[in-house]
Amino acid sequence: QVHLVESGGGLVQAGASLKLSCTASGGTFSTNAMGWFRQAPGTAREFVAGISGSGGATKYEESVKGRFTISRDNAERTVYLQMNTLKPEDTAVYYCAGSISPYPDTWFSSRAYNYWGQGTQVTVSS
Repeated sequence: QVHLVESGGGLVQAGASLKLSCTASGGTFSTNAMGWFRQAPGTAREFVAGISGSGGATKYEESVKGRFTISRDNAERTVYLQMNTLKPEDTAVYYCAGSISPYPDTWFSSRAYNYWGQGTQVTVSS
């Protein structure tokens, strides 16, 4: 059983940066694709970014391309989301997710991921 814990959320002004971390315990890590999703109040959870087990492939939701970077350190069992030039519309609870596949067929679907963290709040003020 893999347990994920996110950290790094907070309240920032528009244009600022934040770096989220997600550390895994238990189970395997380096063979599992990892993803970040977010959910704003009253909206569905949406894919933000994903990274393959090896770290060699990444995927991004269109609105965050060029601003967000996903990375991982398999030795530390941690995946990161560097968020730059934050906008008020980035405000949401951000969730870390893990897949049992190293390279999911459907990166953007929450159904491709098998375990989830508890979420960390990111609030961007204008």
